[in-house]
Amino acid sequence: MTILTGTPAPAPLRRHRDFRLLWVGQTVSAVGSNVTAVALPLVAVAALDASTFGVAALTAAAWLPWLLVGLPAGAWVDRIRRRPVLIGGDLVSAALFLSVPVAALAGLLTVGQLLVVAFGAGLARVFAETAEQVYLPTLLHPEQVPEGNAKLHASRTASYLVGPGLAGLIAQLAGAVTAVLLDALSFLVSAACLRRIRTVEPPPVRPAGASTLRREVADGLRFVLHDPYLRVLTLFGAASNIGLTGYQAVLVVFLVRSAGLPAGAVGLLIGLAGVGGILGALLATTLGRRLGTGRALLVAAALTGPPALLIPLAGPGVRVLWLVLGGALVSLGVAVGNVVKGSFRQTYTPHRLLGRVTVSMQLLNYGTIPVAAVLAGVLGAMWGPAGAIRLTTAWLAATPLILLLGPLRRRRDLPAAPGR
Repeated sequence: MTILTGTPAPAPLRRHRDFRLLWVGQTVSAVGSNVTAVALPLVAVAALDASTFGVAALTAAAWLPWLLVGLPAGAWVDRIRRRPVLIGGDLVSAALFLSVPVAALAGLLTVGQLLVVAFGAGLARVFAETAEQVYLPTLLHPEQVPEGNAKLHASRTASYLVGPGLAGLIAQLAGAVTAVLLDALSFLVSAACLRRIRTVEPPPVRPAGASTLRREVADGLRFVLHDPYLRVLTLFGAASNIGLTGYQAVLVVFLVRSAGLPAGAVGLLIGLAGVGGILGALLATTLGRRLGTGRALLVAAALTGPPALLIPLAGPGVRVLWLVLGGALVSLGVAVGNVVKGSFRQTYTPHRLLGRVTVSMQLLNYGTIPVAAVLAGVLGAMWGPAGAIRLTTAWLAATPLILLLGPLRRRRDLPAAPGR
């Protein structure tokens, strides 16, 4: 067993055994999750004949836990070691997704069960994703955090290509329910990788004196609300997620029912639309270094917004290429922004507050997602999937203007610490 002290010169991440284990586990899990992101709606549409609103409700159920338990989860994660939280989240998610093929074999699968599974897996994700954000800086030296984030985001973004394509292929060959089984197995692989990490995580620093959960939650919220950088990044993330989730929530229905594409083509097209995200994750640290982290965020926002207007132009035949082009540019911008923003938050925020600050930002960032999914379902029911996608991408195209309201427009680089 080794304890990270921070004094030795950091080795390259390719030789960092424990980071490799985290990276492999998170990558496998991300591929499985992106298989399910397409497979679960396909199960609802193809096997259970769910409505457009019912399919969008699956997305809402998956993200609703951020609104319900996000803030106390962050305070709780700040109190304990995070690796057991990550392992527990993997095991719970594996059990939930395994229940889908079991119920299908027994002839008992319903849309209601899919909603419960989506909600339960989303609940586990709240704790696991928050724990990962706090855990990475304890595993790496501060100067390694941006590279570590870039590698995790690159593999996660690659999973947006591999996962949907794999989901479509499995759905064609063995049915969408079988694709969900793959996600359950991926969480078990992730848990096994995390279990083999040797680095001993330092005990969390508890605040001096008596402190209640409510007070600790308030400390995280107060830090975000009073900080000009975190505040504007939170608002931008929330607004852009409304547009991103809105069109993604009804995209499968649009491609299957409006464009008349088979399941295999749906997964492939959604995967190709995520190719730009791989490039963005690989280029993010370089762009931050050459342009400055502040300017890199503005460039990323410009790519996230206006190119979304290409997506509604997609249709049958060669018109599906508009989806690929628009989606690739949007995913490139999202990946660059996530790497730069994530590394900034992890190194800028005092570590004792990192869990609470993370969920305080994500409460609004992710809390808008179930609202956007339900709204997209309503819009889809009223004006069809194509109408819902036109409205949500128009919203997304305007969101970069939010970043111009804060101090980012005047800075080349983001500050290293509050008050600088």
